[in-house]
Amino acid sequence: MRGNTPSHPVSLFTDYDTHLFKEGTHFRLYEKLGSHTMTVDGVKGTFFAVWAPNALEVSVIGDFNAWRSGSDPLQVRDDGSGIWEGFVPGTCSGSLYKYHITSRYNQYEVDKGDPYAFRWETPPQKASIIWDLQYAWGDQEWMSRRARANRLDAPLAIYELHLGSWRRVPEEGNRFLTYRELAHTLVPYLLEMGFTHVELMPITEHPFYGSWGYQTLGYFAPTSRYGAPEDLMYLIDTLHQEGIGVILDWVPAHFPSDAHGLAYFDGTHLFEHADPKKGFHPDWNTCIFNYGRDEVKSFLISSACFWLEKYHIDGLRVDAVASMLYLDYGRKKGEWVPNEDDGRENLEAISMLKRLNETVYQHFPDTQTFAEESTAWPMVSRPVHSGGLGFGMKWNMGWMHDTLDYWSKDPIYRKHHHNQVTHSISYTFQENFLLPLSHDEVVYGKGSLLWKMPGDGWQQFANLRLLFGYMYGYPGKKLLFMGCEWGQGREWNHEESLDWHLLESVSPNLCLQRWVRDLNRFYRNEPAMYEADFESSGFEWIDYQDWEQGVMCFVRRGKTTDTVILVVCNTTPVTRHHYRIGVPNGGRWSEVLNSDAEVYGGSGSGNMEGVEATGPPAHQRRSSLSLSLPPLGVLFLKNRGTSNE
Repeated sequence: MRGNTPSHPVSLFTDYDTHLFKEGTHFRLYEKLGSHTMTVDGVKGTFFAVWAPNALEVSVIGDFNAWRSGSDPLQVRDDGSGIWEGFVPGTCSGSLYKYHITSRYNQYEVDKGDPYAFRWETPPQKASIIWDLQYAWGDQEWMSRRARANRLDAPLAIYELHLGSWRRVPEEGNRFLTYRELAHTLVPYLLEMGFTHVELMPITEHPFYGSWGYQTLGYFAPTSRYGAPEDLMYLIDTLHQEGIGVILDWVPAHFPSDAHGLAYFDGTHLFEHADPKKGFHPDWNTCIFNYGRDEVKSFLISSACFWLEKYHIDGLRVDAVASMLYLDYGRKKGEWVPNEDDGRENLEAISMLKRLNETVYQHFPDTQTFAEESTAWPMVSRPVHSGGLGFGMKWNMGWMHDTLDYWSKDPIYRKHHHNQVTHSISYTFQENFLLPLSHDEVVYGKGSLLWKMPGDGWQQFANLRLLFGYMYGYPGKKLLFMGCEWGQGREWNHEESLDWHLLESVSPNLCLQRWVRDLNRFYRNEPAMYEADFESSGFEWIDYQDWEQGVMCFVRRGKTTDTVILVVCNTTPVTRHHYRIGVPNGGRWSEVLNSDAEVYGGSGSGNMEGVEATGPPAHQRRSSLSLSLPPLGVLFLKNRGTSNE
């Protein structure tokens, strides 16, 4: 016996809850659906609730009833919501469970995990776990001031991280580090390197580790591979206490068709479209959510709010937005269904994304949403009330592709492709852009960033230092995937640790790592480098036309300082002496960063402590500098003078 039964029916739902749920505007469903331990009439147990409108019978099975279907049946609500609910006495946090669903169609019976479970077994095990989320947060100071750290005019230098392959423990069977172990290794590393935020590749529970989390099923549960939910909270708490923001890679674009998951949940296509032309991704062999179904909207937006509220997440990077926006994404003619206006736009997904962003910024105004959107869809990062999708920022995929393509070319040919890296400024201020050098660029035969660079070993590292310098100088927030900051030579492999042994002695990798560290520190300390990232007033070309010598130079300005930063890139392996550049201010220009400095593995060419702005006019400016441009190098020069233009 597991105890007595309460003297009256138990429910967490009110009529208003079910009204909001059916309307698609209930965004705290994690408080109502799923499993919740409680005591009723002195009886301890768990309240279960699951949405299965086409079920004939639903019962809870678990280790508490020997997994026998029918032992603990749920009752369907009489309000037309399709929600089955019930109280099971004697169950407690830590118990394993599933829902045994008998459909009213096709004699279909299945055991399903709980879509709203707070914890799942570690794959390949498939059961949900009753779990009470209890954690005493210590990040109150961060939470009170994080609005400043997440503002559009704040410095964002993001370290993209895959938890399972950042570091491993080879002495113990190459096992993962746990969330708590990461708190004591990752946090000091990020502090030393100067990153402002860490972006976690999807940590929502996913059955296939090789999907990197992008084929998720547990939209309310962190993966158990690295520990319990409270262990993840500890990691986030530790990051926050050290002033580091946390962005979660969140995936509302698709989900896997595993039998214990969301697909064909109650014997019907409940979460996904029934028509495979709408409900199946040919590129990924996954299901597509039915964004037009109100209960699905509530499910997805509740998931987003859950991570922001319960785990203190500071931002959501929304994956594969382009696949949501277009009905013909990844499909050939005849393989997709036009919308009601005979167009290719997914109007239902667009509506859901707008509501998502409106909800996030209404209830969590000190956070950000980021769109990984790879097309020219307009106004992705503009407010919904202005006609936009409502995201805070958008990944600049065009900049990334053009920049990497240019940098991969032998310098002797770069002059023929100079416009490839200069033309992007023509659209830079149309969106709030983030500049990503992400995991997608170092897998599937693309090679590492270092491998993409041309030339011998020295030139490859010089090119990579130049690329990073150009990226940090260019308008837009920054994102760098783990291992790229010190030039790992091989592609990223999610089954292995990064090659940390490359940093055990003085090496080009160690020198490159030092360069990225100093870039981060300089970037964070100079408002001119970040305050006006999304405003044309913060950027000015000095010269973008010297394709013959492969030189680009521009200045950056802030909004709260008179400081001007000059960025000069020499994309050829030729040292250029007495190279004259017009500048907006007179006085001394201090050389504050030089990628060719010996401490970074360079040749030591440069301008010592700085240069005085004298000499003849140049580039339509009264003052000019005569500089030594290092080979495959980038210079940052700083001036606090008054404009003499």
